[in-house]
Amino acid sequence: MNLASLCRREIISVSAQASVHKAAELMRVHHVGALALTDPEDPTRVVGVVTDRDLVVNLLAQGRSPAEHAVGAFSSVHLIRVPGTSGVYEGVQAMHQHGVRRVFVTEPGGRLMGLLSVDDLLISIADELSGLSEALRIGIDMESTRTSPMFTPGELPGGMYLAQHEP
Repeated sequence: MNLASLCRREIISVSAQASVHKAAELMRVHHVGALALTDPEDPTRVVGVVTDRDLVVNLLAQGRSPAEHAVGAFSSVHLIRVPGTSGVYEGVQAMHQHGVRRVFVTEPGGRLMGLLSVDDLLISIADELSGLSEALRIGIDMESTRTSPMFTPGELPGGMYLAQHEP
């Protein structure tokens, strides 16, 4: 499964000069933990990313006033990008290498396609593990219906018994 199929295609954005309050409001309304920050002079150009954690750790926890700063002051300008053709492993590696919980997913030409979060990856991995678990359970069930004891445990020394495969 490639990252293009896992990422959130609708990237919620706000101007880097917007208020912290405006950014927090957008996060709440859209139920997201990160916003792409756009160039105030070119709203199609992403210049940074700000997360709910950035606002808590770098603003509120330090006693700064949200009214005194634009949201861009608390953003990361180092955008981590991963091609949409990459797999889950590459997405996890990028997050691990850069210590982030979200990466931008790009089209072959480098244009932004979407935003991928740890949550997106966990859901995908959990679905795959659930499928593997189900396959294992079905295999065990099928195996147990194909085998039956040849002897009862009391007929062999030490309570042992042999199983016979039935076609």
